[in-house]
Amino acid sequence: MAFACMNVTVKYLVNINAHEIVFFRSASSLFFTFGFLLKNKIPIIGTNNKLLILRGLVGVTSMTLFFMSIKYLSVGTAVSLRYIAPIFATLFAVIFLKEKVKPLQWLFFIMAFSGVLILKGFDTNVSTYGLILVLLASVFSGFVYVIISKIGKSEHPVVVVNYFMIIATITGGILSIDNWVTPNGIEWFLLFSLGVFGYFGQVYMTKAFQTASTNQVAPLKYIEVIFTLLIGLFWVGEVYTFWSLLGIALIIGGLILNVLYKGTSK
Repeated sequence: MAFACMNVTVKYLVNINAHEIVFFRSASSLFFTFGFLLKNKIPIIGTNNKLLILRGLVGVTSMTLFFMSIKYLSVGTAVSLRYIAPIFATLFAVIFLKEKVKPLQWLFFIMAFSGVLILKGFDTNVSTYGLILVLLASVFSGFVYVIISKIGKSEHPVVVVNYFMIIATITGGILSIDNWVTPNGIEWFLLFSLGVFGYFGQVYMTKAFQTASTNQVAPLKYIEVIFTLLIGLFWVGEVYTFWSLLGIALIIGGLILNVLYKGTSK
């Protein structure tokens, strides 16, 4: 629900450019990450500095591209397409980490990609530019998964998030200077709320994965798409065609089947 609220808030901020949104979303999260690390006396610097910086740079690239895509796509479609990131993560893991992928998993990935093709081929509301942006965001997001896997448990999760937020704040701040738009009225509240939604979404998702097995929790992540669709419908007034919903269903269905299959085949 937290991530869904963040997604729709970005859609609502039509007058603010993506770099400025990245800046506010990240800067407002630093209040929580720095506070947590200082309160619990956890070293802020960490040990895997190169990987942490790389994770931050790749992460801010993915976040910026995703926020840009929301300007051109319905928010539910953008979120669904971003969720094909695990496919790219699997490809990167095969190449860089030498992990094995079972044949049935490729079938599930093809099912998810067919949803992308249906969205673009049959839904005239899907912008080609927006589609390219969100697919690139998914590629970089997939690379993030591999970097985090490489970092492993050697760093506290909040240290990893804190690096990401620092780099995103600096990058977003610098890139938004030339196109800065001073927020008006409720826009200030909405911009700062992005960091609150993002932080609590990350914290509770992390706690869920720490409490229960991955194959139990991972499929529930995709409820974000349902929440986003519903909020988009009732708050932003978005309209979804039959082809939109079919494409989204294939994407999410293929990815959930992959997660469940991985969990049962271990």
